[in-house]
Amino acid sequence: MEAGRKGEREISDQVLIQKVLSGNDHAFRLLVEKYRNDLFRTIYAVLRDQKEAEDAAQEVFLKIYHSLPKYENQGLKTWMTRIAVNHAIDMKRKRDRRREDIMESVDYDSIAPQNENIEAKILSRERRELVRQRLNEMPDNYRIVIYDFYIKEKSYQQMAEEQNVQVKTIETKLYRARQWMKKHWKEDDFS
Repeated sequence: MEAGRKGEREISDQVLIQKVLSGNDHAFRLLVEKYRNDLFRTIYAVLRDQKEAEDAAQEVFLKIYHSLPKYENQGLKTWMTRIAVNHAIDMKRKRDRRREDIMESVDYDSIAPQNENIEAKILSRERRELVRQRLNEMPDNYRIVIYDFYIKEKSYQQMAEEQNVQVKTIETKLYRARQWMKKHWKEDDFS
């Protein structure tokens, strides 16, 4: 009986969605109030940074607001959570790329031992740059799995969780990416 009374007091998500689509901004504020803690926790679980998660949550609610006309009654909380997870993963990838760029800009010569062969350092740097350039030639979906698996050394399971797909999908993507590389690259290209 208690659940029935609570349901009577709460405005259903469907009613709120219809009001939002009719231009009622207050109805959207009610949806934000209702789901903000859940979405924040979801985003924070991916980003592990309070400030970034707060910023991402605001961006997610903007995405939800603009995507609401496309919503097809498939479970509002699930739909919003999917948007939040995908956005958080995108932010995490951008953040990681920025960190890599910063690390690349560090002058490795200043921290390397002086007796190291300068020629070997230059060749190594050139080879890394060549691999990076060749990776950029790959289609995005292949580059991401190759980069995550071989350079970041992530497991299939980690990659599947981050991309919100099955492990089998990651295996298939890696297989196809390797086939793409065999078809488009020659071993001589890297020597």
